[in-house]
Amino acid sequence: MSSITLLALDTSTEFCSVAVYRHDPASDAPALVVERHLDTGPVSSTHILPAARDVLREAGLALADCDAIAFGAGPGSFTGLRTACGVAQGLAFGAGLPVVPVGTLLACAEAARATHVDTQRVLVALDARMNEAYWADYVWDAAAGDWREAQAPSLDAAELVRAPDAAFVVAGNAAVAFGDRLIAAQQAQAVLADAMPRARYVATLAARAFARGEAIAADQAMPVYIRNKVAQTTAEREAIKQAAAQADGKGAS
Repeated sequence: MSSITLLALDTSTEFCSVAVYRHDPASDAPALVVERHLDTGPVSSTHILPAARDVLREAGLALADCDAIAFGAGPGSFTGLRTACGVAQGLAFGAGLPVVPVGTLLACAEAARATHVDTQRVLVALDARMNEAYWADYVWDAAAGDWREAQAPSLDAAELVRAPDAAFVVAGNAAVAFGDRLIAAQQAQAVLADAMPRARYVATLAARAFARGEAIAADQAMPVYIRNKVAQTTAEREAIKQAAAQADGKGAS
């Protein structure tokens, strides 16, 4: 198998994350990764193209040298997902390249394994705002050298996130955002709040997907939205407040 070169983008959180990834599967050398991971808040769109130019220049590559463009497809910030998808499509169209969408929750699992190499099971939970969490459950398949999905990405109240039935770690910022409400985290071997989506992990996952032939045409790329709306009604907000107050009352009694 020949070397794989990717440009990876992720703006699913408050970070604008861009990386060039190059790896030769036939070599024992580690992959080359050049990354910009910038805390830009809600204005990633103004930083993503300059960051892409920077990492390509630092790696000594042109966009035409890439085999595909990967992007964090979601779930995450709606605006951020649209930014990454749109930029990936635009660059791919211009360069005649395919794209590789990568799940952001899966990128968190990859981040957890990158920092804790013995990790076999990861419960990913991200703060989804509106009193909910995005979550999924992944198992490392050593034989395949990749992740297996035990629970597909879902959206629930933090209390409804289910702990795996085997030893696991928690990845993502939901444990910090929700505290004791994320009951599943209390059963974890470790809580890795910094294991968040970023371009280097999107690239690593995309390289595996590309090798499996899973790249798609740019016009087929779409963000992954789990939530169907971005705002709650007044009645929904009041119902959540009442449920939280009742839960607090039970906890105090």
